[in-house]
Amino acid sequence: MRSEYFSAARSLVMGIGLCLNASFAAAESAHGIAMYGEPALDPGFTALPYANPEAPKGGRLVVGNTGGFDTLNPFAQKGTPPWQLRFWGYESLMGRSWDEPFTLYGLLAESINVPEDRSWVEFTLRPEARFSDGSSVTVEDVLWSYETLGTEGHLRYRGFWSKVAGIEQTGPRSLKITFNTEDRELALIAGMRPILKKAQWEGKDFAASGLSEAPIGTGAYVVSDFEPGRFVTLSRNPDYWGADLPLRRGMHNFDELRIDFFGDQTVLFEAFKAGELSAYREFNADKWKSAYDFPAVTDGDVVKSEIPHQRPSGMTGLAMNTRRAPLGDWRVREALILAFNFEYINGTVTGGIQPRITSYFSNSTLGMRDGPAPDEVRALLQPYADSLLPGTLEGYALPTSDGTKRNRRNLRRAVALLAEAGWTVQDGVLKNPDGQVLTLSVLLRQGDAEMKTIVEIYARALDRLGITITPELVDNAQYVARQSEFDFDLTRFRRDLSLSPGNEQKLYWGRAGVNQPGSRNLMGIDSPAAEAMIDQLLTSKSTDDFTAAVRALDRVLTAGRYVIPIWQYDKGRIAHKRQLAHPESLPIYGDRTGFFPDVWWHQPE
Repeated sequence: MRSEYFSAARSLVMGIGLCLNASFAAAESAHGIAMYGEPALDPGFTALPYANPEAPKGGRLVVGNTGGFDTLNPFAQKGTPPWQLRFWGYESLMGRSWDEPFTLYGLLAESINVPEDRSWVEFTLRPEARFSDGSSVTVEDVLWSYETLGTEGHLRYRGFWSKVAGIEQTGPRSLKITFNTEDRELALIAGMRPILKKAQWEGKDFAASGLSEAPIGTGAYVVSDFEPGRFVTLSRNPDYWGADLPLRRGMHNFDELRIDFFGDQTVLFEAFKAGELSAYREFNADKWKSAYDFPAVTDGDVVKSEIPHQRPSGMTGLAMNTRRAPLGDWRVREALILAFNFEYINGTVTGGIQPRITSYFSNSTLGMRDGPAPDEVRALLQPYADSLLPGTLEGYALPTSDGTKRNRRNLRRAVALLAEAGWTVQDGVLKNPDGQVLTLSVLLRQGDAEMKTIVEIYARALDRLGITITPELVDNAQYVARQSEFDFDLTRFRRDLSLSPGNEQKLYWGRAGVNQPGSRNLMGIDSPAAEAMIDQLLTSKSTDDFTAAVRALDRVLTAGRYVIPIWQYDKGRIAHKRQLAHPESLPIYGDRTGFFPDVWWHQPE
């Protein structure tokens, strides 16, 4: 297939490269593209609204990761890379503004063309675009990157490639991608694929994982040093080609970015307290209040910054693997949710400060509304009524307790549901008619002290139901491998969601991922209604229709009882050395990558 594409591209350029069909010629070149409406920034914008064009350059930022890494290739399926690499060293044809729900502006590409129906997209490369080794980014590099990532790369890139009908060169610096399905988001997704250098991989296996070399990128940083299991250092490229682009002005201000690795979060935090790290992201509101009284804070050497955001809560909690009995029975899952005494656990672990996640898109306009489904949402779900779980149409809310340790009312409801599902207490343990005992384990990464504490509290409640549940802590490599093979009963789950959900929803909840090793559908969701709602949101042409589709999907997922939700991270909490500074203007996506560390800088004293 690769040779066919490249052969077609060469023929087109050498022969009839400028002959375009009528619909192609009717499209107009633009500096950016929005999922709905027009980009907020006009063609003459000079910098992103949350960047400081006058930010000083220099300094060093050191952050910490837990676990380890065994590859420097963040684009292959095999291996565990430092997650930051794909954000810090590589760029795409278009770049995102984190102050808009989903808008892209030209990065490696100087312009984008799409027809009204977005059945294809054309990009024109900037003549000055360069790889970090100084070589030009060519159309051939782009064509190779799309196909290689789509066929040999990480699973997150392959879904897009399956929707490409053709890709071809249309001029010395331009290419056109035609799609085989109706999906308004595809033109934007096409603009976000990382572009790699074809010549680097000639005669090499791209899919192989290892530490021998990192892919050559187009970003401001390159890997300059590393030691397996200990650290990775990236240095700012002094010849970075895009430093003066409006989309990059005021960004990439540190001369050096270093990632240090630690065995667990406790050791990582102690390293920060000792001054070994520049910044630490805190997820526990109670700890934020009580654990930051060490000398560096009281002396003013460390500053606590709170970064608000407007993005959805996403989902954090314990994912239940529905591929395994009895977790395939919604009544058992509901019983496990009832037994999870959130109010008591939240009070114990976070001081009761952080609000609970109530649905996948809660804390945003896209979240499902309380009570019965409104007419526009019901109309979308009604064709799938027979497959919907109780509460989807009528209204579903997570159970609440009185905050006491006993949680009697919810445990009684859990007992009744378990009995309906055929599980009763016999000789002090819960058994089914075949005498099978209900025992569960929770797969956790070593060092996940917070979730281990949660599971231990939860275990005492389940013991009253005759259920045994135990945390199973494994090293990073085992954790990743077992999640990839769905070798768990329950596991820690975190899925960030945006204000513009799209094709990634199929990766998260799509039926194709139920039996696909390495898929992000950890719960094994197999729902025709969820699949249809994702299709609906991908083809919606108005904001109202899109919102209805997302709210319908939110209902299907929430009433599906696939995750035991915990608390949401309603604001970013970053403790950092006082020399670090950020712009006063904050994007709607708050503390996400794209804000920290991209627009932060080291303030000379």
